[in-house]
Amino acid sequence: MDSLPPAWAGQPAAGLAGPNPVPPAGPTRPAAGPPLFLVQPGELAGPSVRLTGPEGHHAAAVRRLRAGERADVSDGAGTLAECVVTEVGKDTVTLDLRAVRTVPPPQPGLAVAQALPKGDRGELAVELMTEVGVDTVIPWAAARSVTRWQSERGARALAKWRATAREAAKQSRRPWLPAVAELASTTALAGRVRQAARAVILEADAPVRLHELSLPATGEILLLVGPEGGIDPAERSALREAGAVEARLGPTVLRTSTAGAAAAAILLARTGRW
Repeated sequence: MDSLPPAWAGQPAAGLAGPNPVPPAGPTRPAAGPPLFLVQPGELAGPSVRLTGPEGHHAAAVRRLRAGERADVSDGAGTLAECVVTEVGKDTVTLDLRAVRTVPPPQPGLAVAQALPKGDRGELAVELMTEVGVDTVIPWAAARSVTRWQSERGARALAKWRATAREAAKQSRRPWLPAVAELASTTALAGRVRQAARAVILEADAPVRLHELSLPATGEILLLVGPEGGIDPAERSALREAGAVEARLGPTVLRTSTAGAAAAAILLARTGRW
């Protein structure tokens, strides 16, 4: 399949000058690229794809796509297709696939164990970490977490985290959807620490700064972000015994809902993924 030319192909270069610069005339392409929609794995094998259900409604009724417009479609598992809209229904959109590419999973992988925050701050944390590029989010039932996921409440909360990750991945145009794991205990996290290539506990009083740590080129980096009241001393000890090291960010104190994204940005830059 042939790749589509950029929307600005064939346009003369134009500079901006004077006190009131005027942008060049002609078609332009948003810096973020065309909108991205998601389908199930295996649906990008043919010459066309049809968006239905919530994705079809969003494309037809919310984004109001029209025939001839560009859009991208991903299966959330590394396959990304450049497409052109050919037909729009009430809640469906059909697109022709013009170019399909496969993006390998990024290395090293980055997982964040996020202690359950209060209210909707958990969804904020998931949204920020997804946009930054975290590959796996693990809800953590830390000892000092005020919020507790129990029975139906826990199932609803987990569903919200997963829906938030999905929408944030679309907004940030990620070919790989981040995984949002089941709720984990500290004991379960200690087991994951043992398997990680590098595990880091964020602690404000740690002697080492996060950007000073040596990092692996492959495998999984596991970042552990505690609750508002800090990680219980017994939990810190158990995680360190499993192989985690402690590191701090800057001199300011971040909320648990933003600390993970800030730390992830440092790690992604250090590993060359940014």
